[in-house]
Amino acid sequence: MPIITLTTDFGTADAYVGVMKGVILRFAPHVTLVDISHEVPPQDVSTAAFLLYQAEPFFPADTVHVVVVDPGVGSARRALAVRTGSGMFVAPDNGVLTHILTHSTGYEAYSLTRPEYWLPNPSNTFHGRDIFAPVAARLAGGMPISRLGEPINDPICLSVPAPEFRASDEIIAHVLHIDRFGNLILDIQAEHLPAAPIFELAGNRIRGLRRTYADGVPGELIAYIGSTRQHIEVALPGGNAARHLGARVGTPVYIRSDTRRES
Repeated sequence: MPIITLTTDFGTADAYVGVMKGVILRFAPHVTLVDISHEVPPQDVSTAAFLLYQAEPFFPADTVHVVVVDPGVGSARRALAVRTGSGMFVAPDNGVLTHILTHSTGYEAYSLTRPEYWLPNPSNTFHGRDIFAPVAARLAGGMPISRLGEPINDPICLSVPAPEFRASDEIIAHVLHIDRFGNLILDIQAEHLPAAPIFELAGNRIRGLRRTYADGVPGELIAYIGSTRQHIEVALPGGNAARHLGARVGTPVYIRSDTRRES
């Protein structure tokens, strides 16, 4: 059965998510619907982009991912359908697909310009229901993505932090995302770390990597290889690292090799 995932900032107090699911099931009653998250902070495109990047590798390659975090709804911003080697994506052209596009070896992108595949008389404020949901259902039903609109080669991508490699053993990484536990997910992956790394941020020093939270001392910051694509994370076991450090997305983390190699 085809899978359609949903990621939005709609929450669950209103009917918006349920209505989108109803539209999808009208056109594709055979699909499996999976909620990735509906608790993206309102209008927070960068968080939605990260959550999609976090979830996408664990779905079959024919999955259709719908993302509706759309502060520009009703404006001149484009609506997109994109196909990569790992899935299909339906979303506003506002950078919400940034991580998917930058980590893909190639993609096809189309501006959704064929209103015959939308609901009739689309509103100016709910394209999730009127455009994205019916388009996703048609893709899940096997419609070629090229029928949905005009090809484009310039989808919008956000400016996101990236590690700065100053030397073989000196790196400036950054906080890429903060999860609900206050753990800091960095923009550097384990394979790019120097030997015996030392992490410095907000006046705190963390020496080496721990295997898991329980390997730390209560109240002590730790670094470890997280569950998201081998990205390094910083946590305060039993606490909230972001609050403790005053860290935000983009906060720099200085990494160097411990040349003393303490045992």
